[in-house]
Amino acid sequence: GGGPGGYVAAIRARQLGLRVALVEREHLGGICLNWGCIPTKALLRTSEIHHLLHNLDQFGLGVRDIRVDLPALVKRSRDVARRLQRGVQHLLKKNSVEVVEGHARLVGPGRLGVTGNGEAEASGTRELRAEHIVLATGARARTLPGLEPDGERIWTYKEAMVPDAMPASLLVVGAGAIGMEFASFYRDLGAEVTVVEALPRILPVEDAEISKMAQKSFEKQGMKILTKASVKSLKKSANSVTAVIEKDGKTQEITADRLVSAVGIVGNVEGIGLEDAGIKVEKTHVVVDEYSRTGVAGIYAIGDLTGPPWLAHKAEHEGVVCIEKIAGVDGVHPLDVSRIPGCTYCHPQVASIGLTEAQAKDKGYTVKVGRFPFIGNGKAIALGEAEGFTKTVFDAKTGELLGAHMIGAEVTEMIQGYTIGKTLETTEAELMHTVFPHPTISESMHESVLAAYGRALHI
Repeated sequence: GGGPGGYVAAIRARQLGLRVALVEREHLGGICLNWGCIPTKALLRTSEIHHLLHNLDQFGLGVRDIRVDLPALVKRSRDVARRLQRGVQHLLKKNSVEVVEGHARLVGPGRLGVTGNGEAEASGTRELRAEHIVLATGARARTLPGLEPDGERIWTYKEAMVPDAMPASLLVVGAGAIGMEFASFYRDLGAEVTVVEALPRILPVEDAEISKMAQKSFEKQGMKILTKASVKSLKKSANSVTAVIEKDGKTQEITADRLVSAVGIVGNVEGIGLEDAGIKVEKTHVVVDEYSRTGVAGIYAIGDLTGPPWLAHKAEHEGVVCIEKIAGVDGVHPLDVSRIPGCTYCHPQVASIGLTEAQAKDKGYTVKVGRFPFIGNGKAIALGEAEGFTKTVFDAKTGELLGAHMIGAEVTEMIQGYTIGKTLETTEAELMHTVFPHPTISESMHESVLAAYGRALHI
C-alpha cells in the first residue's frame, strides 16, 4: 500500500539502507492524499471563503454577485490531490524505491504475488521476495444495511467530494470528523443540512464541552442535528431519499436530495492472504504489537489497517517506528497514542490531544482544569473569530498535561504546541513560563494553563 503509512515507511527504509519495493494497486498517496485529508481541505477552504464573503459587513466590506462554481471548486480539489500525488511519485523515485503497480497477496513465508493492473495483467503474476513485509492496505467506508451507497443519491466521502450538482438538502448519517466536515462544507455553501448521530453527542471522541459548543455553533448556522437517533429505513426516489428517523421512541421522516453515510471505516483485510498466512484479524483490523509486528515472523501492519485512531499522521509515525525497529536502530520508542493529536476541519475547527476531562477522572486522576474563551483574546476579536475556547486538563498531583481540547479559528494548527508539550512530558510549570507571542490566538493556550491553577490574567 502506498498511502501515508506505506510510502513513508518505504522512504525511511531506503534512508536506512534497505532495498525496498512498494506495491500500490490504485493511486500513490492512498485515500488521504487522493480522497481524504488533502482534497477535503481544499473543498473546506472554498466553503470558508464563501462563509467570509457572506459576512463581510463586519469588516467594512461589501461584495455583490457571489456565486458557487461547482465544477471549478471540484476541479481545484482534484488538481490539489493530483499535484501532491506527483510529489509522492517524485519522493519515491528520489529515494530509489521500486514502485510496483498491482494487487499484492501473501503467498508464502517472505513471498508476495502481485497481479498487475490493466494491460500489465497480461503478464500474469509477479512474485516478490523479502525478509520483511509491511502491510499498509488502509481502510474504506463502513456500510450499514439499508444505507448501501449507490453513488447517486447515497454517497460515501468519495461521491461527496465530486458532486455533479449542488444538493439543496443533505442528510448526513454519522457525526464524527468525516460527517461533520461534510456537513459543515455543504451548509456553508447553502444546503439545508440534517445530521443524524446514534450517540448522545456529535464529535463523540472529543471532550463533552467541545462537542456541546460545536453543536451550538452548527445549529446557529442553521444545521439540524439529531443525536441519540438512528435511521430505521430508507426509501429512494428519482431525485431524493426519504429516511425514517427514530429518536426518543418516536419516528419522523426526513427527505433530502442526497444522503452521506459517514458511519466509520473498516480495514482492507480481504484478498491479501491474511488467513492462509495465519495473521490474526479482529473487527476487520490486523492485530499487532507496539512495534507493528503481527503474530507471524517477518510480517508487519501499520496505519488504518490496524485500527484507531484512523489518522494519516498516526500511520506515518507507525511506519517510521516499524522500519526503525526492523533496521535495528537504537532507542526506538513504540507509538504512544495519547500523544497523537486529532483535528476536525469543520467551521469552527476542533482539535485535541490526550485525555478528555471525563476520561482522566475515569482513570482515577485528580484533575485541574483550565478554560479560556476566545472572546477574551484580542487577536480572535480582531479577526472576527471570537467564537471558541481552549481547555487544558492536568494531573493535580504531578502537573502532567493529560489533555488539551480546542474549538475555534486555527486550532488545528495550534494543537501542535500541546503535542510537543506532551512529547517532552511537560508540566504546567514549563507551559506557564513559556512566552507566547502577542497578539495571537495561541495566547489562549497560555491563559488556559494559567486558569487551571487560578492564575489567568485576562478573564
